[in-house]
Amino acid sequence: MSNEPYPKMVTSLPGPAAKAVLAKDDRYISPSYTRGYPLVIDRGRDVVVTDVDGNRFLDFTSGIAVCNTGHAHPEVVKAIIDQAEKFLHMSGTDFYYAAQSELAEKLARISPGERDRRVFYSNSGAESIEAALKLVRYHTRRTRVISFFGSFHGRTMGALSLSASKSIHEKGFAPMVPGITHVPYAYCYRCPYHLTYPQCNTSCVDWIREDLFKRALPPEEVAAIFVEPIQGEGGYIVPPKSFHQKLKELCDDYGILYVADEIQTGMGRTGKMFACDHFGIDPDIFTIAKGIASGMPLGAMLARHDIMDWVPGSHASTFGGNPISCRAALVTIDLLTGGLVKNAAVTGAYFKEELVKMAGTHRLIGDVRGVGLMVAIELVTDREKKTKAVKERNRVVELAFRKGLLLLGCGENSVRFIPALTVSRKDIGIALSILDEVLTEVEG
Repeated sequence: MSNEPYPKMVTSLPGPAAKAVLAKDDRYISPSYTRGYPLVIDRGRDVVVTDVDGNRFLDFTSGIAVCNTGHAHPEVVKAIIDQAEKFLHMSGTDFYYAAQSELAEKLARISPGERDRRVFYSNSGAESIEAALKLVRYHTRRTRVISFFGSFHGRTMGALSLSASKSIHEKGFAPMVPGITHVPYAYCYRCPYHLTYPQCNTSCVDWIREDLFKRALPPEEVAAIFVEPIQGEGGYIVPPKSFHQKLKELCDDYGILYVADEIQTGMGRTGKMFACDHFGIDPDIFTIAKGIASGMPLGAMLARHDIMDWVPGSHASTFGGNPISCRAALVTIDLLTGGLVKNAAVTGAYFKEELVKMAGTHRLIGDVRGVGLMVAIELVTDREKKTKAVKERNRVVELAFRKGLLLLGCGENSVRFIPALTVSRKDIGIALSILDEVLTEVEG
């Protein structure tokens, strides 16, 4: 943690040094990138980010839920340096090095439910999803797959085809990978069936069994259901426990593999090592990335030993499981199990309670939801009609940046809070104070 005060603005935003970077970026960087506001980072430590002009921000994005141990954790940095001095790369798909197998063993031991798992390494979450999509088809010899509306699994073609978060992601890239059917997620605040939980008895899962499988999609042709335990980009949607339990029962009844996308929810983010633990689910396959290596590029796909039955040459990755990333991940896991997961549960519960209180004084807040330090507020202009406050949400994120708090949106009209799992009550208090100011200003 920096001993200097934060947030602290010393220039207008963006400052002169930042403007120079932005100009070069505009000339040379792909316009496909999405940037919410002109932050140009120079350095970060724990939950504090300093830009190239010396402005300091409280970071409640953690690099999009990646820097779970905080920016530049000294133990992670040391592991990176130590490994870099030995060797940088040797391609684990063709050779062996200890860091890969050590990490695989540790991941298997901390994984939800079944511990007899094998690991495939990738460079990112999207690549982990691609690996899972290939494996489910290979293992089951089935071609169809089910995913959910509101889901986001990545932007490579297979991951993109599984996603259904924003139409802009698919615009201009058709045709998608065939054989994927999307169904409604358990978004109880805006139930697609206009029902109310628990009276609905989780009818969204029953619909798959009683309607989809009988009218359009033969279940014996379905290889897997890909599902986020808690939807991320779709709006931080937390489904009822029965949703995942009934979905797993459905999979078991028809020999369908249950694939949990834990890319954003995993590695302690929700106050448990994996979000599936909140729902009592033992996935057949699950994918992780983001928080696994504290900012180093790494992803992994874990499957039961009997499912990962593909043969040499079936799938590989030149850089997946890079030795530096693996060493960073090993230290990251030690830090998570050493107290950061618990801190996520405790401080996350406190943060959510305070946001619920704030909803009592701010009419824009329609819903507060989340688990651990994966929390969101959904903004509406009319609570009864639940009218989406899209422009207002964007304004909240922009104004928070101007006041020194880094936030991100999710869904059409929600703001997500995903600080490092090192975050303190003091940090949360600062964030809440800024959020209160911003909401007051936006509400007029």
